[in-house]
Amino acid sequence: MFLCYPPIVETLFYFLAFLQILLGAYLIWQAVQWLGYVRRRLHTDSGFYAPRVAVLCPCKGIEPGLERNLLSLTEFVRQNYEIFFILASDADPARGIVDRVAASSRVKAHVIIAGSPSNSGEKVNSLRVAVEQLPPEFEVFVFADSDGRPGKNWLHNLVAPLGDVRIGATTTMRWLIPNRGDLPTALLAAWNAPMVTMLSEKGRNFCWGGGTAIRRSIFEQSGVMNEWKNSVSDDYSLTRALDRNNRSIVFLPECLTRSYVESDFRGLLEFTNRQVLITRVYADKVWGPAAFTHLLYCTTLLLGVVLIASDFLQQRPAFHIATLTFLPILLSLLRSSIRLIGVTECLPAERSQIMGQAWIYILLPVLLPFFYVMNFVNSLVTRKIHWRGMAYELIGPEQTQIIKS
Repeated sequence: MFLCYPPIVETLFYFLAFLQILLGAYLIWQAVQWLGYVRRRLHTDSGFYAPRVAVLCPCKGIEPGLERNLLSLTEFVRQNYEIFFILASDADPARGIVDRVAASSRVKAHVIIAGSPSNSGEKVNSLRVAVEQLPPEFEVFVFADSDGRPGKNWLHNLVAPLGDVRIGATTTMRWLIPNRGDLPTALLAAWNAPMVTMLSEKGRNFCWGGGTAIRRSIFEQSGVMNEWKNSVSDDYSLTRALDRNNRSIVFLPECLTRSYVESDFRGLLEFTNRQVLITRVYADKVWGPAAFTHLLYCTTLLLGVVLIASDFLQQRPAFHIATLTFLPILLSLLRSSIRLIGVTECLPAERSQIMGQAWIYILLPVLLPFFYVMNFVNSLVTRKIHWRGMAYELIGPEQTQIIKS
């Protein structure tokens, strides 16, 4: 009979569904814990630590809202910092905008031309060159991205907790807000959303390159420059250096950074495949559990749909199968909703815009595990990535080959 299945298939489905429901319930509990931490942080005084800070922002090419993004780095509510905009080439299309922002900045701004890399990622090379040129008076380094738009209190909130010498680094995460309503842009924003809840109060946090602060002394003691020497990932390599020296990384949700994005399908695939492959090379202990979790979800859902169709065609009751199939989806919706509540509390000025696009952050994640699985498969079959006009082969965490420039 059409779509007839042996009993062992249904038994397998029950087992997988049970695992998925348990996992979903655990992730809901984690999301609630995360929301509680967000609310505690939002009501915590950052402190008064105000050292001399160097804000380093690599730039390459023109991207949506670039000038406004860079201007936001000049508007922080504190005076004790200088900005260093870093370009790989003097002929970069962003040079005119960078010069204009630097010239109009109310704080001292510098433009550094780093040159082309030889055995590392272009962004990593730019950061290494800039750090080497920093005068000794700068006590703290802050790393920012040109596609982020932090708020006016961002710098103070990110740096002040470093007054506690037990902290290795502070970090935050981006929240992507679509500039337009097309599918690839929506998928990109939805794909990135779960990254916010990967960072927590007590979890094994990692540094995000678009928003990390670290004392210069800890940066040097941890050997970050050496870790960067042959790397393509500035943030994962920084994380590895801190982990090796048993330095903690504190997540600061109050510093959540807006990033206004737009993409086509090619850009979507390039970004998502790159992120997952970099994770596999630099953080395989994160990649493995994530791959298993998404594969379990997809397998359970597909198997449930097949069983429901089979029961329907055979005119057999399928309510129990349908319930077990769609309960994980409900748990996913709840988890995404909790995440969105926390994000809108972190970004109150953007609450109306984010809630107006809530379907992107709540409904699309239900199907995104299938997209993630495609990214995981890609990371198994290739070690090549494309990043802002450059192509790299990631031979290992400490070995990068530039394919073209």
